[in-house]
Amino acid sequence: MLAVAEINARGGILGRAIDLVIGDCGATAEAAAIETASLVELDEVTAIVGMHPSDIRQSVMATLRGRVPYIYTPQHEGGDIGAGVLAIGDTAADLGRPGIAWLREHRGASRFFLLGNDYVWPRVSLPKIRSIVQSLGGSVVGEQLLPFDTTDYEPIFDAIRRRRADTVIMLLLGLEGVRFHRAFVAAGLAGQVRRFALATDETVLYALGPENVEGLLVASSYFSTVRSAANASFLESYHDCFGEAAPPPNAFGQSCYEGFHTLAAIANANGYIGARVLHASGMRRTRVRTARRQRPAIEMGERHVVHLAAADDFDFRVVASY
Repeated sequence: MLAVAEINARGGILGRAIDLVIGDCGATAEAAAIETASLVELDEVTAIVGMHPSDIRQSVMATLRGRVPYIYTPQHEGGDIGAGVLAIGDTAADLGRPGIAWLREHRGASRFFLLGNDYVWPRVSLPKIRSIVQSLGGSVVGEQLLPFDTTDYEPIFDAIRRRRADTVIMLLLGLEGVRFHRAFVAAGLAGQVRRFALATDETVLYALGPENVEGLLVASSYFSTVRSAANASFLESYHDCFGEAAPPPNAFGQSCYEGFHTLAAIANANGYIGARVLHASGMRRTRVRTARRQRPAIEMGERHVVHLAAADDFDFRVVASY
């Protein structure tokens, strides 16, 4: 909503104001296909900015069939994500390498246990994380994919203890991560084994509470606590729009904001809006940095800054930026 208001205040896309239509992909590929078809065929949307898990993306793409531009915004697995899609988010490898390097240098981490939910993002990302750990001189002592709705973590905890892991790298989504963190602390592991998490934001931190965050490090290209002139300007605009009591923005919401500015910048630069504009602009599979500037602009090939933050009660305290 904020991005649309900002774009419209500057003349919209190709001189026309944006009319925002919000769709809910739901929890399954089938639900995503139905919602996508409704957006295109009934609401007649001109473009889609998607902020949803990776396993939904294929369904959205198959339903769209290249009829409108599709900007995919959150963290993703990388590689060939599909034709007709511009992915602007970071990959697990983008975020994992600086975090693992920092843990090796500053915490002496050497024995890593890799853990993720059993779906496309962790399946593709964990082998890349394994390679990064090994390239930095560490050892992967265990690796496990957990089905969604897992509640019995004792076999995992036993493996972590038995293999003498000093760090668990976690690719768990939302409530899956919350349940694991709580059980991890209850099992008495927090004082012995560090946790390094990806795709973990302020909402997960609030659900955990201060008693469950000991030794938790998170990597992201955005935290609301990042201290910079650009973020201060962004937060001022955000709270002007939604009020001082609005929830702190997180990396997922901020990526969606960035997606709208990316779409507007590409269309206005090329003089038209359509699926072909993603290819004509030469920007397919290129990360675009827009949201951290007071006046967003396309910057070809510039990667996001990666921030490493320690969980500190209900906040993320940034300890390093790369």
